[in-house]
Amino acid sequence: MDDPVDAYTTRFQKQEREIKSLSEEIEKLKNPENLGISSQLAELREENARLKYRLNILKRSLQDENKKCVKNTKNISQHLKQSNQFNKNMLNINQHLQKLFGDAIRMAFPDLQNPPLSVAPSQQGRFGDYQCNSAMAMAQMMKANGQKVSPREIAEKIVENIPFNDLIEKAEIAGPGFINIHLKKAFVSKLLTTVLVNGVQPPPLEMKKKVIVDFSSPNIAKEMHVGHLRSTIIGDSMCRLFEFLGYDVLRLNHVGDWGTQFGMLIAHLQDKFPNYLTVSPPIGDLQAFYKESKKRFDSEEDFKKRAYQCVVKLQSKEPEFIKAWKLICDVSRNEFQKVYDALDIEIIERGESHYQDMMTDVVKEFEEKGLVQLDEGRKIVFPPGHSIPLTVVKSDGGYTYDTSDLAALKQRLFEEKADIMIYVTDSGQSGHFQLIFAAGQMIGWYNPAETRVEHAGFGVVLGEDKKKFKTRSGDTVRLVDLLEEGLKRSMDKLIEKERDKFLTAEELTKAQRSVAFGCIKYADLSHNRINDYVFSFDKMLDDRGNTAAYLLYAFTRIRSIARLANIEEATLREAAQSTEVLLDHEKEWKLGKCILRFPEILQKILDDLLLHTLCDYLYELATTFTEFYDSCYCVEKDRQTGEVVKVNMWRLLLCEATAAIMAKGFDILGITPVQKM
Repeated sequence: MDDPVDAYTTRFQKQEREIKSLSEEIEKLKNPENLGISSQLAELREENARLKYRLNILKRSLQDENKKCVKNTKNISQHLKQSNQFNKNMLNINQHLQKLFGDAIRMAFPDLQNPPLSVAPSQQGRFGDYQCNSAMAMAQMMKANGQKVSPREIAEKIVENIPFNDLIEKAEIAGPGFINIHLKKAFVSKLLTTVLVNGVQPPPLEMKKKVIVDFSSPNIAKEMHVGHLRSTIIGDSMCRLFEFLGYDVLRLNHVGDWGTQFGMLIAHLQDKFPNYLTVSPPIGDLQAFYKESKKRFDSEEDFKKRAYQCVVKLQSKEPEFIKAWKLICDVSRNEFQKVYDALDIEIIERGESHYQDMMTDVVKEFEEKGLVQLDEGRKIVFPPGHSIPLTVVKSDGGYTYDTSDLAALKQRLFEEKADIMIYVTDSGQSGHFQLIFAAGQMIGWYNPAETRVEHAGFGVVLGEDKKKFKTRSGDTVRLVDLLEEGLKRSMDKLIEKERDKFLTAEELTKAQRSVAFGCIKYADLSHNRINDYVFSFDKMLDDRGNTAAYLLYAFTRIRSIARLANIEEATLREAAQSTEVLLDHEKEWKLGKCILRFPEILQKILDDLLLHTLCDYLYELATTFTEFYDSCYCVEKDRQTGEVVKVNMWRLLLCEATAAIMAKGFDILGITPVQKM
């Protein structure tokens, strides 16, 4: 790569030579011998004035260039440092272009405050690879300030001031002021080689931050249902994204393991298994056990009184009642773990009980700052901008979910020192969390400009009748039943396609689990999480269109290309070091650019936490690969013998880069692909 400082130096030297030459011309004009012809005197004096004017311009230009060089030395050093990092990490091309055009806009219009910056991939490749559309918005802004400048003039000045870079081949102005950006193929080829040699590495991380994702969160003694499925899948994928990008991630399962319901559960346990302190109670169906205790709680007054007494003793932490509580939690925990194991979910349980001892101090802190009001025996807090209060203490002196969530917020901020906190629950809880976050800001626990605290809400899962997803009997769909049904249907689909005739029993089982759980996850993640979505096994197992089944099959086909050509992985790795990835064919160029958009996609999800963007990208990548494969021979075979006669290695490397990106995308979505399907 050319040295940018040398480039600046060359420009300075050229201007200095021109200044010296002009100075010599001016000195000649001053010599009386050169002024002997009176008829030419006026013309020579006029020329002298023009040369002086030009000399002054050049001197000013040289001074400006020197200032610019000094100003940009730090930026250039940073650029070179980053370029070295790009030798291993993937480059976010869009982000890099935004920096280049941001610098150009500031240099061209230094007096314009907060100029708009808009750089995006071009929708049609023939008009460039990316497009900067800032000029139109800047013209409107300048017009409002009393400056009338056309967008095209603005675009021209932006292009003139694009800093030194090794990414842009050319920037063309089109229409009223669009700037079409054409990338350098050689540089794009190098970026693809980086992926092939080093694997799919995240872009360089400016600062490692602590991230807490609160997700899944079922209630003890209750079955996990389809509502927990969304939180579990979405939360896990968010964690995987943050982890890949290099953040320090804490995955928290804020289970409902405290409260009045444990009084009735313990009272029922005492009646049904009186020797539970010495013999582990054989609770086969905790859900049925819960329903029995609830029925007694609602119909038997004596049982209800005893249940309340059990709550008091549990809260007082009497050993007998703590043991009963732990027994019930363990039974529930074991059932939850079956789901987490099936879906390959890692999560740390930290339930409501974890924060019980902190609640008194939280309430006291709000009281000391004069933020608590009394309301018919309750203690309430009104966060600013909200008409609904938080209840921090009930009229009977007990605490609430509000108190528990405030205690959790404070603990995560001050003890865990989280920089980012994401709460993944259904959208119905949005109002509650907005109150909690507003109260945390009001009391001074965190500044939203420095600490990101966000509720990532999601819609409802609907049945194919477009109503809330339930069983035929009207019960909530149990998650374990849903996963079992997925496994059954997945195997049926594989046998229907006669995969059992080509795969070993072990390979068939792996394919079954990959398709079943992959399709369930992808069906959720491929929809905008904010919206409701219709759950349909038939649609999610379809191997056409934007489904996990289609992508998993596409992935196995891409992986098989090198195998069919008898090219081993070691050979591909060696070729990646020495073979230039050619991008001469339009489909090669389109695929290469698509592969390198991966970091841009991840950055967008990091900003808005909408994972369907990654699903859409993987589908686009798969279809772009199909276009490439249909148009560009990777392996050429003899039509009669079927023997390989030619291997276009650079195209095989494009196949390998595509598969590597798809594999990492699957990993972030929590999907496990297989080599054979």
